[in-house]
Amino acid sequence: MHNLRKQLTRRSRHVLLALIGLIVILALPTYFWMKSANANLAAQRNSRMSPVIMIPGSSATMNRFNQLVEILNKRTAKKHSLLRLEVENNGKIKSTGWINRGDTEPIIVVGFQNNHDGYQNIKKQAKMFNRAFALLSDKYNFNNFKAFGHSNGGLIWTLWLEKYYHQYSDQITITRLMTLGTPYNFAETSINQPTQMFHDLVKGRKKIPKTLDVYSVAGTESYDSDGLVPEQSVEAGKYIYQKQVNHYTTMTVTGSKAQHSSLPQNKQIVNLISHYLLDNEQGPKPGPNNPNNSSS
Repeated sequence: MHNLRKQLTRRSRHVLLALIGLIVILALPTYFWMKSANANLAAQRNSRMSPVIMIPGSSATMNRFNQLVEILNKRTAKKHSLLRLEVENNGKIKSTGWINRGDTEPIIVVGFQNNHDGYQNIKKQAKMFNRAFALLSDKYNFNNFKAFGHSNGGLIWTLWLEKYYHQYSDQITITRLMTLGTPYNFAETSINQPTQMFHDLVKGRKKIPKTLDVYSVAGTESYDSDGLVPEQSVEAGKYIYQKQVNHYTTMTVTGSKAQHSSLPQNKQIVNLISHYLLDNEQGPKPGPNNPNNSSS
């Protein structure tokens, strides 16, 4: 009986030790994961980086804003790095360029292999952009950023804000968005003829963060169009953003290079980006008592 009791006691110790070992083995990955996650959160909280993320329009590549950035860097005291990403149809992401060490306000351009027009493709592009944004936020740990979209790029931003931004909003703040020649109602010249896309964007507007400052810039080659997008379609953005965001400001650019495809190279646009979108440029930002600005 004594020997049996000793055997049971020994077996109980072995079982207990085995359980403790199992608990330690299972706990170690969790410990290191939590340690890594806390380190990433600390890095994100302390990050000084505030990138400007740009999305080009349909048929444009990740090189669409090369000239814009070149002009911008000639006009600003602080030079901005340029990193370009392309999201391929298979989900892979390729990149060119880099972010210089110490650059707190780099410019990141995200393009798509599928860069075709049409509402269905724009929805796909918003989903593809979300893959790129997840990669960027994991790699660079920024806690805030600014956004710029030309043409359908502004639609991609709007869809992303309504459908995907909530995944990051607790840790990452979008502070400003500038859209340029964005056809919120496609080619329609009146909101009395709303497209399905416009209807959906208005319906989902409550998901857009209320702290956001939005600048909607229209080009007018003629009196009512930039040669491709009707001015009324650009103005339709107010039904999505106005009274939903912190500030909503409309601006109009006329004169030379106010044609739709020339707008990103327009020096007036570069000035607007420098003045309203960048952090390192000083100047009064529009407030609730100055809701509309015009540049010509």
